Amino acid sequence: MGKTDCVVMCTTLPAGADAAALARTLVGERLAACVATRPGARSVYRWRDAIEEDEEQQVLIKTTADRVESLGKRIRELHPYEVPEILVLPVIGGDGDYLEWVRACTADGAP
Repeated sequence: MGKTDCVVMCTTLPAGADAAALARTLVGERLAACVATRPGARSVYRWRDAIEEDEEQQVLIKTTADRVESLGKRIRELHPYEVPEILVLPVIGGDGDYLEWVRACTADGAP
């Protein structure tokens, strides 16, 4: 399988944040085809020379490579963290119909 033009962008939100509102915004603006949120993530990380541990929500955003820059900018605008997690993972394959749906949902000028 070869790499596709689809990607998954990952971020996290605080446990009490409105992940559904973020998802609706990103899908509504055609920056994402689908946003899946998973509450109950436990993150352990280093921040300002201290080890921190927090409950968070994991957010998986399905989009295309040409949307990554705009999507990252929008996440930084909406995100409550000073330094939000923004990771882009290449999609190396998948169901052709699903990948085409992702492309259609994030295309400029799509209905």
